[in-house]
Amino acid sequence: MGRSRSSSDQWGWIRLFDQLKRLKWLALVVAALVLMSCGLRDRQTLVREHDEEISRLNVELSSLQNKVRKLRAFSWDAYGRIVEKSRKVAAFDEDIYVERREKVKEAMLHAWNSYVKYAWGQDELQPQSMDGVNSFGGLGATIVDSLDTLYIMGLHDEFQKAREWVVTSLDFNRDYEASVFETTIRVVGGLLSAYDLSEDKIFLEKAQNIADRLLPAWDTPSGIPYNVINLSHGNAKNYDWGDSILADSGTEQLEFIALSQRTRDPKYQQKVEKVIMELRKNYPSDGLLPIYIDSDSGTPSYRSTITFGAMGDSFYEYLLKVWIQGNKTEAVRHYRGMWETSMQGLLSLVRRSTPSSLSYICEKTEDSLEEKMDELACFVPGMLALGSGGYGPQDARRFLSLAEELVWTCYNFYRSTPTQLAGENYYFYSGEDMSVGTAWNIQRPETVESLMYLWRVTGNSTYREWGWNIFQAFEKNSRVDSGYVGLRDVKTGEKDDKMQSFFLAETLKYLYLLFSPPTVISLDEWVFNTEAHPLRIIPRGDGIVSR
Repeated sequence: MGRSRSSSDQWGWIRLFDQLKRLKWLALVVAALVLMSCGLRDRQTLVREHDEEISRLNVELSSLQNKVRKLRAFSWDAYGRIVEKSRKVAAFDEDIYVERREKVKEAMLHAWNSYVKYAWGQDELQPQSMDGVNSFGGLGATIVDSLDTLYIMGLHDEFQKAREWVVTSLDFNRDYEASVFETTIRVVGGLLSAYDLSEDKIFLEKAQNIADRLLPAWDTPSGIPYNVINLSHGNAKNYDWGDSILADSGTEQLEFIALSQRTRDPKYQQKVEKVIMELRKNYPSDGLLPIYIDSDSGTPSYRSTITFGAMGDSFYEYLLKVWIQGNKTEAVRHYRGMWETSMQGLLSLVRRSTPSSLSYICEKTEDSLEEKMDELACFVPGMLALGSGGYGPQDARRFLSLAEELVWTCYNFYRSTPTQLAGENYYFYSGEDMSVGTAWNIQRPETVESLMYLWRVTGNSTYREWGWNIFQAFEKNSRVDSGYVGLRDVKTGEKDDKMQSFFLAETLKYLYLLFSPPTVISLDEWVFNTEAHPLRIIPRGDGIVSR
């Protein structure tokens, strides 16, 4: 019977169970309160720590902001000092070039005043003899060649004196067999430049007068001109060897095209452009023409020398410059095309010396190369720099780089001699870099010309420093009390007795422009003929003859 209970026992167990149940819930509540209390305490700790971190970061931020403000203040102050210093350096540099420009101007005055005193009206001064010589038939070559140099340098009194001589004494009716080339580049070019600078019509009238006397030289079966003409009688011929000279025949285009533009008379342009069209008919694939051309047939003599030196040089120069003169338009595109072809041919003539790896331009006769370079060929670096902008980026860099290499060689023509003046030509023998060939110096301008172009194209002032060194060498070795002379030998310093007219027309002018701002005779507005006479670029079609 042991499985039965009484009612009072059952209620006791029920009450006990209820108490335990309440205790369980109470424990759970207590545990929950404990957990909540811990969580709240942790949260407060985290909040406090977060606030402390925020406070610390704010302090660091404030410190950094103060440092930045100080640094900015310092940086702007430093920047201001740097800018001011740069301005002072630039001003100092410009002061140097102003001073150097004035030195060149003084040299021009010394040369001019010596000519006026001892050789007035004659072609060139003989400083040692203190008299004059008529090298060009008595056309006053030094006066006409100096007109634009005097004008550009601001020597107005001297310019007016020269002008008066042109008005009263320059007479072309002379029984004299003149070089068509020399008369064109010096006299026609000099008068046209003086006209473009001064707008004085007397210079244009004189230029047209002498050009008319030269025109019969182009009356040949091919249109390739004879290179000599009698100014009084109009009889034209070539030199004793019979053929026309490449440079002499291809270096009148700038002047005669300019004359047609300014006079609106097409005959001058027609004569000289026919020469290019004739040469273009059978233009070689490498663009390299020999120095002799048959004026009857127009055929080049391929047994003669190919060179960028004497008798070849300025033909290539004028291909580029007529394109520039013509505003680089389609009407003159064929000039640029011929020039680019010739520059590819030029690359085939470039070699490097040993041991110094100096770049130089060889001469070529048939298939034989001669390791010789004329100082005359030192116009090439300037020509390449001037023409590089017409190429695409890759070729532009290549030809500009070659220009810089070649002008370094030309500068070394000067620096390698005891007088630090260049000889007439150089030979390159293995292991010797360069050796002077013909040792005279006749005050040539070609290296200084290239320095001027390279400085203007690259902005590299190193070229101005090189030019200053060359000028100082002229001052030391060529200046005498009665003008400037050349040297018979750049190794001994022995002097000759002539002041070349191109020393005033070219060498001193290019030096003056090298130390002048590039806005002085801007290359965007002017193109130089091969005697350094600047001709104003006139829009193609404005007075020009269309073909």
